[in-house]
Amino acid sequence: MKERLAAGETLVGAFANLGSPLAVEAMGVAGLDWVLVDLEHGGGHEAALVGQLHAAAASGMHALVRVEAAERARAGRALDLGAEGVMFPRLDTVDEARAAIRLLRYQPDGDRGVATYNRACGFGTRADAIDSVAERILGAVQVESPAAVDAVEEIAQLDGVDVLFIGPGDLSHAMGIRGQIDHPDFRGAVERVVAAAESAGKGAGILVGSAAGLPGAIEDGFRMIGVGSDSTLLAQAVGAVMAAAR
Repeated sequence: MKERLAAGETLVGAFANLGSPLAVEAMGVAGLDWVLVDLEHGGGHEAALVGQLHAAAASGMHALVRVEAAERARAGRALDLGAEGVMFPRLDTVDEARAAIRLLRYQPDGDRGVATYNRACGFGTRADAIDSVAERILGAVQVESPAAVDAVEEIAQLDGVDVLFIGPGDLSHAMGIRGQIDHPDFRGAVERVVAAAESAGKGAGILVGSAAGLPGAIEDGFRMIGVGSDSTLLAQAVGAVMAAAR
């Protein structure tokens, strides 16, 4: 996924909120490019992570994990289980982003613990996988506050930050304009984040509520676009069925 974004592709995915491998596999079979298992807000827990990663692999879909916090054990465990990348929520400063990205790499460039008997290293059969983490593992930093927007140009320049991902709910709420994604202030923040990503040769990402938001996100310059989650997509589909029935 990191290579595809670096090559300029636009990739569409969704968050996995239900903690269900079957839901993840269904989204992959339907054609999504990527899935992000949400351990920050999702209903599933870390114990259910490996099943969802297997489901993504079975359906040919890139699999990322949003960890609860930028902590060594959380990021390392997701990567050892085979996640292709990690998204870190609510990083407000360049120092916080730098510390988070170090969790994705081994010393001397990072703080990730070394182990080769895990799924990521083929249970001991691919020890060389340790040497390629910088090329393979995607690092996504969420921009969810005015402070993060103010620091976004510096954050974008950090080696290992591959995507600046706007959380529109948190960011608009923190700006005092919750949900007003067409507000001039929010639009200004969007433009600044996309410009910072493009200037640094990185990708910009955002979450939209439905497929209707895709054209606007693409036009804005976003290349990692999340369209809701397994739970919201299910609710929308059932809602459409019942609207037709009634």
